[in-house]
Amino acid sequence: MDRGPIIGEWSAVLVFGLVYLLFGWLFGSYTVLRWPWLQGRQMLQRILTPGLATLLVMVFWGWLAHVPDGLILYHRSMLLLIFSFETVWVLLGRLGFRWLLSRSVPVRWQILQGSQKDVVLIRREWARHEHHHPLPVSLASLSPAPLEQKIGLLKPLQQRKQRTIRYASALHLAEHELERLPPALLSKAWLDYADAPWSNPFSFQRQLKRFADVGVSLLLLLLTSPLLLLAALLIWLEDRGPVFFMQDRSGWMGQRFRLYKLRSMQVQSRRQPPQWTVPGDQRITWIGQWLRRTRIDELPQLINVLRGEMSLIGPRPERPEFEEELEEKIPHYRKRHWMLPGLSGWAQVSAPYAASIEEAELKLSYDLYYIRHFSMAFDLLILAKTIKTVLKARGR
Repeated sequence: MDRGPIIGEWSAVLVFGLVYLLFGWLFGSYTVLRWPWLQGRQMLQRILTPGLATLLVMVFWGWLAHVPDGLILYHRSMLLLIFSFETVWVLLGRLGFRWLLSRSVPVRWQILQGSQKDVVLIRREWARHEHHHPLPVSLASLSPAPLEQKIGLLKPLQQRKQRTIRYASALHLAEHELERLPPALLSKAWLDYADAPWSNPFSFQRQLKRFADVGVSLLLLLLTSPLLLLAALLIWLEDRGPVFFMQDRSGWMGQRFRLYKLRSMQVQSRRQPPQWTVPGDQRITWIGQWLRRTRIDELPQLINVLRGEMSLIGPRPERPEFEEELEEKIPHYRKRHWMLPGLSGWAQVSAPYAASIEEAELKLSYDLYYIRHFSMAFDLLILAKTIKTVLKARGR
């Protein structure tokens, strides 16, 4: 006796609709709305890829579930019609939204506090930001002019549409538009520990964060234990070396702790001096490449989270051997120790892997932004971006 399909037609419509939304989030379809300056080729790629991926899932599901011929949804002609309709519909929606944005007057920033040094700094920071639009700022007002001159400067600006002009310092511009705090723009007295959201050990958000760290870590260890065992076996089979890699890192307030990872590099001599990990690093094993891309090698750090040495979200812990030089050359570097280090963080989902002092400064700007704006809602956003990075295998 033939069984019915695993899911019916209307249920399939709902499921595949959710699958399409998931692929749209995963492949960046929604950033077409956020980034109207994307080129036409990039826009089409971001729109077509989720549709094609959903179509493949539907075809595979139809084959796997042995769907009978009577279900219209799984006919080839219907699948192509659905793909064509959803692609055209989304494309028209995106084009319409981009047209509306092009008709609106873009927001311009007027910086009323700063110096010519800030001009150079804000241009440099803007250029370092990936996929960002041109600098929407008038730099003519960036000068240490007396207050009377600044008031005179405002008069012609006030004759324009007020909704299109915002006034700020160079630091506020970077914080608002780039969502980071470049150390070079911060004063020496920027942010006391007592002013940081994390500083109160009895605050509700800090207690909730610890509760979530323990609960989620236990759940992840339980769910990923078969994956960890398989990865450990593959590591051992590749070169018969140790499975785990342990290394001293700097944690809260600079205290050292032993960090656990799955080994993704060749076994190194302890006498070998510490080195930055760079793209194409020859020390990374074949299995290690896949472990790092999917961040499976980081899963043993859940033990560090359970021990209270790390959190799920926070600045990534650095090697103490590198930190002396980094603290000497990068302002405010020590302040990243004001929070527990994290398995993932705002810098990890927003910037490339740091392999130099300049890149370490870029990542620090994201860490400082996280410390300044810490909240559980922010942690959930970072967690969602981390899941996206893992699913796309974009780790290094």
